[in-house]
Amino acid sequence: MKSLVIYESLWGNTAAVAQAIAEGIGDGVKLGSTGDVTSEDVADADLIVAGAPVFAFHLSSDRVREDIEAHPDPGAPPPDLSHPSLRSWLDSLPAGTAACAAFDTQVRGPFGKGAPTIAKAFTAKGYRLLAKPEGFYVEGKQGPLRRGEVDRARRWGEELRRLCGSQR
Repeated sequence: MKSLVIYESLWGNTAAVAQAIAEGIGDGVKLGSTGDVTSEDVADADLIVAGAPVFAFHLSSDRVREDIEAHPDPGAPPPDLSHPSLRSWLDSLPAGTAACAAFDTQVRGPFGKGAPTIAKAFTAKGYRLLAKPEGFYVEGKQGPLRRGEVDRARRWGEELRRLCGSQR
């Protein structure tokens, strides 16, 4: 099974979750940021998993990223803005029929979710949602991830592999 795990990560938390999901999926997985994944990677994939952070109660956007760059938090590490937002990546995603799954990284509480937006973008282009959108929790805007979240992400990757295999 060829799998693709794509992420947008500004402070490394979403990248760490994506890495753990890829480990859970196992052999045949390509892991990359939105700047690393090609249209050929997407076309060859049997399973596509995508995730991004939640900012301003929603899936990250170019406007929010511009605001983060223009108004950095004092004392915070600089964000990695070297790759496109997942929202932009999804806008350019070609139609397809592969299985898909969506995740986000978020602060626990009434601070919004992004994974349902990712799932909706996938299904609007013909992809088959394999599992309900999943959220992984960070301690604050820049993180770190809450204890146990990397292990939970790895287990979710294992579950996605199992679900995708059972649909073949």
